[in-house]
Amino acid sequence: MLDAAIPRGTGPFPAVIIVHGGGWVRGDRKIDVQPLFHPLMEAGFAWFSISYRLMTDLPQFGDAVQDVEVAIRFVKSHAGEYRVDSSRIALIGESAGGQLAAMATLASSPELRVRAVVALYAPTDLRSLAQDSKYVPQWVHDNLKRSPLSRIIAERLKQLSPIEHVQRDTPPFLLIHGTADPLVPFAQSRAMCERMKGVGASCELYAVAGAGHGIRWWESSPRISEPYKREMVRWLREQLSA
Repeated sequence: MLDAAIPRGTGPFPAVIIVHGGGWVRGDRKIDVQPLFHPLMEAGFAWFSISYRLMTDLPQFGDAVQDVEVAIRFVKSHAGEYRVDSSRIALIGESAGGQLAAMATLASSPELRVRAVVALYAPTDLRSLAQDSKYVPQWVHDNLKRSPLSRIIAERLKQLSPIEHVQRDTPPFLLIHGTADPLVPFAQSRAMCERMKGVGASCELYAVAGAGHGIRWWESSPRISEPYKREMVRWLREQLSA
């Protein structure tokens, strides 16, 4: 399922597909990413906020990447109906949604290629994160340490880590991350950006000084919420120019 908002006029408009967060096990396409809707519409972008399968058991981990890919196919195939330009589509993902958006971009076939990706405080190295982060469920920690499945789980986490799939032709990324994030360390985005630049791909890292985890929490402080929105819109306009 998705919600869509299309600017007035004939278009075709640049479009953004939004992927909410929630630790892969919860989240809502209307609530969690609501702070993004108004600035994107004001900037003249069509936006599509999507739902995806939430994980209820370990074997399902990673399935939601396919749902993001389905959303890309849908928007592209219905571009005329929604008055959007299928060659000017970007993904925005926050938290776990950032990991899903990145994986859909990095591991997808050419027909799913998008112009750019914005990832807000996204976990990009899951194997590293799983070792000590509170963001990862305790049963994952336990299985990594004591389970006979530890090697299989570690390999799966590596397969689903965006940092492991970076290539020279990776679309440009803008990583937005709070420097005081207690759940997904700021170092995750810094390492991802360094890896991308190291192979010749384009990446910008926007540090939100003193901010924690979650754009809904950022809304309580205009000092935090307004600058990152301006930077996001500026960057998207640059990347999605005709």
